[in-house]
Amino acid sequence: MKRIVVLLALALLVPASAFAAGAAVTSYGLRAGFSTSPDQLVLVGQMAVSDIAPSISFDPNVEFGFGDSETVIAFNLDLHYHFALRNTSWSPYIGAGAGINFFSVDVPPGFPGDNTFTEVGGNIILGASVPTKSGHDFFGEMKLGLGDIPSFKLLAGLNFGH
Repeated sequence: MKRIVVLLALALLVPASAFAAGAAVTSYGLRAGFSTSPDQLVLVGQMAVSDIAPSISFDPNVEFGFGDSETVIAFNLDLHYHFALRNTSWSPYIGAGAGINFFSVDVPPGFPGDNTFTEVGGNIILGASVPTKSGHDFFGEMKLGLGDIPSFKLLAGLNFGH
């Protein structure tokens, strides 16, 4: 429990320090995809805080995973490094993050045991975004989980605003 309290306290401090340095929330978005281990449909809400450092954004998100006889709710604190490419509007990025994952496993009636648990892990992220004609950003992302969290996610989404 102490580990969760410390991680949540750090989560609150990171955005505060980012805003103090002149960074600002530049977009909010939604994404969807799937994960493996557990095999789930994943729905995500996120925001992006740009310019916390040159080419770096802070992208916290909340994931909801459904399927494979369990539900996962994850709070992730991700950092993305954005590459600037010449003569294209595509913007690839790499990143890393830490997250808290809350698991609820569907246990059949009559079976003993606790059906909820919490795990902390990390993510390695590879993605790319492209602006749309309506002024939003479409993106695709792959996340590799480190630790006792979902091991692989493939997601696509849309960020509103810049």
